[in-house]
Order: sequence, then C-alpha cells, then structure tokens
Amino acid sequence: MLVVITLTYIAYITFYEKPEHKTDETIVSEKEQKKLAVDSGIISFVGKSSKAVIDAFGKPDRIDPSRYDYEWWVYNKDLNHYKQFGILDGKVVTVYGIGKDVNLSPFKIGQTSDQIFHLISPVPYISVKIGLNSYRFELSESDMNVRPTVPFTRDVYVQLYIDKYNGTLSSVRAFNAHTFVKQRPYEMAYRGNLLEAEPIPEAKWRKIEQGEERQIFDITNVIRKRTGLVTLKWNGKAAEAAYLHSKEMSDKGYFSHESPEKGTLLDRLTLAEVSFELAGENIAQGYMDGIDAVEGWLNSPGHRKNLLENRFTQLGVGVYRNFYTQNFIK
Repeated sequence: MLVVITLTYIAYITFYEKPEHKTDETIVSEKEQKKLAVDSGIISFVGKSSKAVIDAFGKPDRIDPSRYDYEWWVYNKDLNHYKQFGILDGKVVTVYGIGKDVNLSPFKIGQTSDQIFHLISPVPYISVKIGLNSYRFELSESDMNVRPTVPFTRDVYVQLYIDKYNGTLSSVRAFNAHTFVKQRPYEMAYRGNLLEAEPIPEAKWRKIEQGEERQIFDITNVIRKRTGLVTLKWNGKAAEAAYLHSKEMSDKGYFSHESPEKGTLLDRLTLAEVSFELAGENIAQGYMDGIDAVEGWLNSPGHRKNLLENRFTQLGVGVYRNFYTQNFIK
C-alpha cells in the first residue's frame, strides 16, 4: 500500500497544493556523495558516540528533550559557535549548526547560494530505504531553493537553510535515515510500515516546549548577532503571554495575532503586565520544531522585520504543541 503524508505550513498563510505523483526520480549519485563526505565538522559526528561529542566540545551547556525521541545537547555559551547534537541511546542521530564559526564542512555559514549549488545539486525527490520499508520525499521548487536536503553519505542526509533575502547559508542540520523519516520535513509517500517517534506522555510535553522556547530565543540571538544587532534579553512575562497565545490558538482552533477572547497583542501584553514602549509578534504553526519555525520566519518579510528590528531589546517565546509565538519588546 502506498500512503502519502502531506505537511502544510500556514505561518505565511500560504497553502501548498500537493503535486501530481510522478514516477521519475532524481538522486545524488554515489560518486557525488563521496565528494561531499568529509571527516571534519559537526556533520561528521552523526553516527558517533555521545562520548565523542564530549571529547571534542566538552559537556553541553543545556540538555533539552525533543519531539523525536532524542535529547538535544545544546552548546550556546558562545553564539558564534552555537550548535546542537541530537543524542539517542548514546549516539548522535542529528546535528544542527548556525553559529558563524561552527565547522560545517564542506559548508560554511554565510556561503552564497552559488557556492552551495556548486557543491550540491538540489533534487526534487529523496528516497530512503529502511529494512523492508521505503520512503519517498517530494521537495517543492521553494524547498529546493531555500531548504534543500541532499544525501550526504549512505546514512546521512543534510538539510541546508538558505536566507533568500541575502542569498547565503543561514544554518545546517543533518540526520541519520531513521531520524530524517521520523521528522518528515517534506511531503512523504511510503510503502510498508511508517516509522514514527514514540508517543509523548502528557507530563513530558511542557519540558519539550520549554526546550524549544529557549532554542528559539538562542537562535534568534545568533541571527541578530551575525547581522550586527544587539542581542535580546529574556522577558519572562512576555514569554508567558506568548505561551498562553500559542495554547489558545491550539485549543480554540484558530491562527491569528488577534485572540477572540483576549484581543490584540497590545491587549494581551497589558493583561500580562508587560511594560513596553514597542512590541511585535511572530506566530507559526505546523513546523518540524522551533529550529524550523525560526528559519521560516527569517524568510518571510513581516516576520523577518521583527527578528531584525534594532529597537527591540527583549524577547519572550511561547511554544504549545506545534504552535509557536514570539513576543518582542522594547
């Protein structure tokens, strides 16, 4: 049986129509894969032990649970070297790097899209086989331009987030095959059994959400720092207001900056007793995780303006399930 799973992103209020199923397939050749395979950089840690990570980088600054079975080991003390390692059963199953000085060989933060596409050729389809199960991911034209994934080695897939406004590499994440399928970053069709993350107990959800809130905060500051802007301080009251808005959108089944019960952003911040001269808000729904949401905001003009507004000094982030809210404050 062939089953198709479609992901719809509505942070931009844009809906993607499912393309007609096609039978032709483009893949990266084994020769091209070997050219990309390197022994340095954090991408090479996928498949290695957690001990190898500690030996190379020391103990993590923070450990956050994730939606996808692994724990995120977060290294955030130096924003120029900001990175995350996903650890499951003592092994690295995914990595993420956005700090401008992180070794992401053969890629580098700030590389132009021309340089990137000289190294790799984005493909419209990616096939993954795990045991008797086969999975096929379909990338849209937009995906191939701003968040393509390419097979890196036999069991590693690398996703590149490209800032479409300046045409440079914003961040990189890499997955092993199992994690890539669990996270499903694109529309996917599969034969056999669907590989999924373990169900999340209710008691664990808030810890996952809080981890993503801090990651969104950190990553926002990395982006601001590399563009020469002041980094933001955490605002706990604004974070609580953001969380309540994300939860209400989920509970009430709407997606809007205006709450039917609590009103506009200004109304909600006033209700939360947040002092401010200027405020802005980003919301998103349906992304893989907080990392994915921030990169989506960066490539959307209104959301990007908030991320890079030099007058803002504080930020509160609230995540509830797959709803994300940022409240920026001066």
